[in-house]
Amino acid sequence: MSDPMRPRASLRTAVVWEVLKDALDRQVKATGQESGSLDVLDTGGGSGNFAVPVARLGHRVTVVDPSPNALFALERRAAEAGVADRVRGVQGDAHGLFDVVERGAYDVVLCHGVLEYVDDPADGVRNVVDALREAGTLSLLAAGLGGAVLARALAGHFTEARQALSDPDGRWGESDPVPHRFTAEQLTELVTARGLRIAAIHGVRVFADLVPGVLVDTEPGALDALIKLEAAAAELPAFHSVATQLHVLGEKFGEVQR
Repeated sequence: MSDPMRPRASLRTAVVWEVLKDALDRQVKATGQESGSLDVLDTGGGSGNFAVPVARLGHRVTVVDPSPNALFALERRAAEAGVADRVRGVQGDAHGLFDVVERGAYDVVLCHGVLEYVDDPADGVRNVVDALREAGTLSLLAAGLGGAVLARALAGHFTEARQALSDPDGRWGESDPVPHRFTAEQLTELVTARGLRIAAIHGVRVFADLVPGVLVDTEPGALDALIKLEAAAAELPAFHSVATQLHVLGEKFGEVQR
């Protein structure tokens, strides 16, 4: 039986997945081993939304997540996908990352949906960058400020929208569940401060969270058309300021060492 949530999941992850898949391909070629596999670290990887597809490409993936339940789901999901031998889950978080994984041991590090929840985002970026090998790649996905402001305004919460604009962490109030939100410029500064070059910036879920779900679910062809629209708008800087999430791809300088 097909998963009824799969279409919505593809809408949320399609842009990031295509960018990540291309980055993995480039990283493999950079090692000089066309059929080689990479060592990938997925911080906050949960039940394996990205880890399992990455493992299906032939790479070895270590998932660090604080939730035992998420890691149990990851193990089951990897087994069902036939990649249990290439996926390893360990309990931990970005703050104590090197208590559970080795420093400088990974070709690619994923930090998706983590930075907005750490106490010190700069410290979180430092740790994930330090986990990279020379010439490694960082995939960073975090909550966007503009998307939250737009969502609150469209819901009629104008005071909260204005509060998010002026708050240093981009929060719209005490009950806001997200501790930190970022602009593209802020994420770029955090990444480049650790010595990485920005390879790409994408806006994620520019339209998806604003379109009525009933339209996507019932209108023939609407989902595919919306996915294509998201992909077309993702690279355009004009749309970064209203995206729900921002994806930054950073590259570490140096020779590939394997």
